[in-house]
Amino acid sequence: MYLILGVAVVVAAFVQGSVGVGFALIVAPVFGLLVPSLLPVSLLILMVPLNVYLSWRERPSVDSNGALWITVGRTVGAIGGVWVLSRISPHDLNLLIGASTVLAATVTLCAPSFAPGRNAFMVAGAVTGVTETATGIGGPALAMVFQHYRAPALRSTIALCFAIGEIVSLGMLCFTGRIHGDAILPAFALAPAVVVGAWASRLAHRRVDGPALRVAVMAFAIVSGALILFQTLHH
Repeated sequence: MYLILGVAVVVAAFVQGSVGVGFALIVAPVFGLLVPSLLPVSLLILMVPLNVYLSWRERPSVDSNGALWITVGRTVGAIGGVWVLSRISPHDLNLLIGASTVLAATVTLCAPSFAPGRNAFMVAGAVTGVTETATGIGGPALAMVFQHYRAPALRSTIALCFAIGEIVSLGMLCFTGRIHGDAILPAFALAPAVVVGAWASRLAHRRVDGPALRVAVMAFAIVSGALILFQTLHH
C-alpha cells in the first residue's frame, strides 16, 4: 500500500513542480481510497516543503500582490474548513472529497480567460481555505485565477500561497486537536517521495507542455473523484 502511495506522491510532486497545480488532486483521491485517515493532515504536511521549494525556485516571478490578497482570504476560509471537519462524518468527508475534486477540476477546465483583481484573489483564497483545510484540496480555485499567467509566475505564486495557507491550516487543525501521530508519521515516511518528484520536476519544468499536461491532470482528477464517489456511495 505504501508503495502505491509513494508512487502517487512522486507523480503528484512532479506534476505540481512542472505545471504549478495537481498535487492534491492526484494524491487526495488515492489517499481517500486507500487510507482516508491520512486526509487532510498528512497531505497538508507533505505539501509544505514542496511548495516552499517551488516558490523559492522561481521566486523572481512571484506576484506578491496576488499572494497577499489570496492569503487574507485563505486565512478566513481556513476557519470555515475547520468548521466543516467538525460537522461531518468520515463517510460524508469522502463524499465531499470526491464531489469537490470532480467539480473543481471541471470548473478549472471550463473557466474563461480573465484578468484577476483584488476581489477575485480574495474569493479564490477563501474557497481554497475552506476546501484545503477540510479535504487537502485547494489548487483548483488558485489555478482558475492564475491559469492565464506565464508559467513561472503561476507556479511560484501558487506555491507561495499554498505554503503559507497550509501552515495556517495545520495550525488551526492543531489548535482544534485534529492532528495526531497516526497522520504525522506516514507523512514523514512519504517525504522522500516528495523530494524525488520535486527533483524530477526541476529537470522538466521548462520543457513540459503545460496546457496539455494540465488537461491530463484535470481529467485524472475527475476520474479519481468519480471513483471515490462511486465507492463511498456503494458502502
